[in-house]
Parts: sequence; C-alpha cells; structure tokens
Amino acid sequence: MPQTIASEHGQLASLRVHADDNVRVALKDLPGGSEIDDDGRRLRLAEPIRHKHKFALHDIAEGDTVIMYGVTVGRATRPIAAGAAITTDNTEHSTATTEPQARRGEWRAPEVTAFEGMTFDGYHRPDGGVGTANVWLVVPLVFCENRNIEVLRQCVADALGEDPYRDYKRMARELLHGAAGTAPPAPAGERLFPNVDGVRFLTHTLGCGGTDDDALALCRLLAGYICHPNVAGATVLSLGCQKAQIDMLKESVAARDPDGLRPVHYLEQQASTSESALIREALTTIFDGLAEANRVERAPAPLSALTLGVECGGSDGFSGLSANPLVGAVVDRLVALGGSGILSEFPELCGVEHELIARCRDDAVAERFRALMEAYQRHAARVGADFSMNPSPGNIRDGLITDAMKSAGAAKKGGDSPVVDVLDYTEPHSRAGLNLLCSPGNDVESTTALAGSGANLILFTTGLGTPTGNPITPVIKISSNSELATRMQDVIDFDAGPIIRGEASMDELADRLLRLCIDAASGRYAPRAVELAQYDFIPWKRGVSL
Repeated sequence: MPQTIASEHGQLASLRVHADDNVRVALKDLPGGSEIDDDGRRLRLAEPIRHKHKFALHDIAEGDTVIMYGVTVGRATRPIAAGAAITTDNTEHSTATTEPQARRGEWRAPEVTAFEGMTFDGYHRPDGGVGTANVWLVVPLVFCENRNIEVLRQCVADALGEDPYRDYKRMARELLHGAAGTAPPAPAGERLFPNVDGVRFLTHTLGCGGTDDDALALCRLLAGYICHPNVAGATVLSLGCQKAQIDMLKESVAARDPDGLRPVHYLEQQASTSESALIREALTTIFDGLAEANRVERAPAPLSALTLGVECGGSDGFSGLSANPLVGAVVDRLVALGGSGILSEFPELCGVEHELIARCRDDAVAERFRALMEAYQRHAARVGADFSMNPSPGNIRDGLITDAMKSAGAAKKGGDSPVVDVLDYTEPHSRAGLNLLCSPGNDVESTTALAGSGANLILFTTGLGTPTGNPITPVIKISSNSELATRMQDVIDFDAGPIIRGEASMDELADRLLRLCIDAASGRYAPRAVELAQYDFIPWKRGVSL
C-alpha cells in the first residue's frame, strides 16, 4: 500500500499556494509512490520530490502553462505527469500577458492599532529627514582614489580604536604565534563620539573610462548617499582628470540639498602639494565632521519617517511562501501608518507586471512602470541577455525553476498596498507609500540603489544565506527557513521558518518584525550585518546587469 502523507506532527507536507495553481510545493522531502492529500483529492507522487520543489497536480501537456501563486510561472517543454517534479528539463520561463488588469479598488489596510502613536528614536536633519543611523561618509569620485580611501579607513579605525576586524587580527596572530604568542592590542576604550555610528568608506570601479551617462549616474548615486538622512556629512576625494568631475557631483548634491544644509568637503589630489598633504587634509575634515555630527542626538520621530527598502538574495523555494510575504505584511503595516516602502529588482518583477500595474494609483504611475520595464528588457536583449537568465544555480537547486516563478514570490515583498510612485535608478523617494525602483536583480547593486533612493532601513530576505549589508543603511536579514537561521546565526536577524511549520501566523510574525525594525531604527538593536561591518557598495553600471 502506498504511504499517504498529509502532515507530520501538525506540519503540512506540501502546500498549494493559490486555488488556481496546478502545482504544489513540497514542504519536506517526499518519497516517490507516496500519496498526497490535495485538498481532499489523493495524488500519488510519480517520483521523489525534494523539499522546496514543486510537483504537478495533474497531467500537463507540452506547451501548457505552469501556474503558481495564481499566475503563469512557466511553460511545459514536454509532457509532465501528475505527481512528477517541475524541473528545468520539463519547464521553461513563460509569463502571462502583461496587459493591465482593471485598476484595483480601495485597499484594505491591515490592523495597526497597536502601533498608532508609536515612535522611533532617530537623527533629525535640518532638511526634515530622519536618520536611523548617524555616520560620516568618505567617498571617491573615481576608482583611482580607492587606495587613498583604504589608507584613510585604516588610519581612522586605528585612531578611534574601532577596527571592525580586531578579533580576526587577534585570531590570525594566535594562529601564527600560538595562544601564548604576541599579545593582542588592548581593548578599545570609551567611544570618542558616542552619538556617531562611525565613518563609512566607499570604494567602486567607476568614475572614468565609461560613458557620460555612467559618470552622471555615479554622481547622482553618490549624491543620494551624501544627502541621505543617515549621513551627517561627507568627505569626497577626486583625482582631478576623471570623467566624473567635482562640479558634476556638486550639481547632483545641490539638486537634493538646494539650501546646502549638508556639509561636504571636496579634495582633489592633482591640486594637492603631496599625497601626505591630501591625507592630512582629509583626516582633518573627517575628525572635524565627527565632532559636528556628535552634537546630534537621537530624538523621537513618527513611524511615518521610516522608509523600508526591501530586497531578496540567495532565495529558495520557501522564500515566496514565508520571508517575502512576511516582509510585504510589514511594508503594508508601515504604509498604513504613513510610512514608505521601496520594492526594487525589476528583472524579478517580470511576470507580475500586470498585477503591479493594476495597483498603481493612476495612469501616469502605471505608464512609468511599463516604460521602464520595457526599456530595461530591450536593453538586455541588445546584448543577448534576457530576464529569463536571472535565476542563479542556487535558486534552481532550491526549487526556483524559472524567473517568473522567482518573480511571483519576490514581488510578495511589496505587500498589497497601492503603488504611489515609480523611480528610475538614483531617483530620490518623495511620496509616502509603496514605491517601485528600477534596479538590477544583483543583490548588492540593488541594495546600493535602495539606500541611494532614500531607504533608511532595509529588509533583506534569504533562503540560502547571504551576508550582504550596506555602508549607511542598516540591513535586517530574514531567513525563509529555520534551518538557515540556526546554521547562520551570525548573519540572520529574524526567522520566518515558523510560518512554514504552521507554528506562527503571518500577522503575528509581521508585528514582531515591525517591532524589530523600530528597535533597529532607534539604535536599540544592531543588525548582524552592522555587527559584521558588512558594508557592501556596488554602483550599477547601466550597461546591463541581471
């Protein structure tokens, strides 16, 4: 007799996400020949199904669509028997028409009574922005200055006694000399600037040798960082002869800070008498800037001053079932409280464009989204690329077979609230509510873009584990499964795994995660990426990046 698998210890063995789906997701490893309860109908598995992977609920003919989340996520390239696994051998990327649905009616906001009137402790800026952190920024206008940035980073860390790699350096000395060998440096003393979260040093590979548009995009991105509410001020290093000129950056900064409220110091090496003089002048601006930034203290701010950037990386077959919709529920709560969310990664919205267009608040916003998506796809096609190439080998191994399948789950991070604005890369967020941001699917490029457009806190979901962080915006990591949360405790901040096991409701965990966001925004909780000094920064070179 075949084994019937419905649940074990109260945990579902598989899940049909939407009533219209013709596949189910295995929530645990399922042996071939066993029977699955599909909402009262018994289905025998034609082969073993690995957890996180999908299997057909009935025979699917060659050319027929594969449906998950109630949307088309693929097309069968050969017949798929009922109970057989959905794989790259029998399914390819395919989406439904992108023709917009009827504009949605009034959005039903979630219950947020428990959060009404709640505040977070942030840094209030003269331009009205509120930061969740307080850092001094040091940036190069061109890659030629990366070495000088590194010199400054090490000098400042040593002077302040805040070397983030102190423990690793001690580890290396002990491995080389033994535990009784060279004594480690004395522990860092009292912080000299207790109201400052540190100095952040950016490096990159741009600024020269590219197009004028690349140089302008870099300057606009750097301006977004310099004028970010988490940044007290900045020191900028320029070589002098590069394409991204100081005047170009000044114009971009003035567009965001027309009153010149943010202190920015511009230094040019080719106009300096020596490298030593340049470093001395740069260090002076940094330490003077730290003293000025230290005068600003945290003070209560409404939750409407929070802007959550949402991102996913190292996704697995559970990401679209637990972590991503959990983050979407948090975004919906914040929007209901007057705050904002920014959903990026346009290649990972492919296949759900029509749903997002239906959520746009008006025709102008919908047309902007459609135009940017189509332009991105055309640009990719010109270099022989396509959004269907987006899933990584790790994604595929863990059940995300097509880009449309990945996209349908990734879009859940945006919740269900109306789309109030669509931003092109480097454009600043200005409208409260859910915004869409044109960025690539590359984790760090997209996270970099979210901070550049004004996200002052980032929620990053992962099913496989990724340490990505950001230099100026705290990044909170949410795991889709508990195994990952246990195995990578030094990387993961919040576990969405109880949703998969049926041990906690989405609403319960969304409230808990929002409270963690408030603590992180207030400086009461340091995300793992901050503790690890994981400060990743990669500008998007607007050729093509998928």
